[in-house]
Amino acid sequence: MERMCRVFLALLLGAIFSKEASAAQHVVGGSQGWVESADLSSWASGETFKVGDQLVFKYSSGLHSVVELASESAYKNCDLGTSLNSMNTGNDVVKLDKPGTRYFACGTSGHCDQGMKVKITTVSGSAPSTPSTSGASAITPFASILVAIGLLYML
Repeated sequence: MERMCRVFLALLLGAIFSKEASAAQHVVGGSQGWVESADLSSWASGETFKVGDQLVFKYSSGLHSVVELASESAYKNCDLGTSLNSMNTGNDVVKLDKPGTRYFACGTSGHCDQGMKVKITTVSGSAPSTPSTSGASAITPFASILVAIGLLYML
């Protein structure tokens, strides 16, 4: 009975590592971050965003902000009056919690009109993420299986 409990615990730990490995953090704008000079459309087109992933907006607080817009029309017209959420810490994290398209723009006057905006399309969890940073995603599902097997042998 004790051995069965240990096996169950090892499998549970493997599942936890696998769950953590499936989420990725995407630094918006890549190495440039959330700045006017970044080609945010090109950056976004090179990424795959999955449910559970996170967007990280890194920028100089006071110089920029992040506004989530309500619609594609608001995004295209830089209509910041339709914001769903506004952030200004310089290191803002947005969890992608469901499939669909979300729209973000800089809330500083004129920045959205100059192209400081990004459209993010999130897919369900079956597609592979392409994170722009390492971190929680460093443990792959295969590695978590190896960890579980190693734990079994240690028991």
